[in-house]
Amino acid sequence: MTYVITSACVDVKHKACQQECPVDCIYEGDRSMYINPNECVDCGACRLLCEVDAIYYEADLPENERKFLTDNAAFFAEILPGHDKPLGTPGGAIDCGPVGVDTPMVADLPRKGC
Repeated sequence: MTYVITSACVDVKHKACQQECPVDCIYEGDRSMYINPNECVDCGACRLLCEVDAIYYEADLPENERKFLTDNAAFFAEILPGHDKPLGTPGGAIDCGPVGVDTPMVADLPRKGC
């Protein structure tokens, strides 16, 4: 099981969750943050600090947000636009830095705000 970042994070990215994560498993895409399911230790620290309530434990995902479970995993398992290999399990977001792209699903979502 893992925690999942959902649609409420898209175009918001407060990043308080990333700073609180004790295992550094929250990575920054272009429009959203992503939790690496292979690095997450299910502590819930990220969820407590999320200012927009975008983070859910996998088993608690609302039905309309379930697609983000697969999408968070896809961010690490599939080849992202502009990359030549999957991100995989790099071992920490700080060393990896912002990835700069999103999964096709997030990239295709309507923009929030102006």
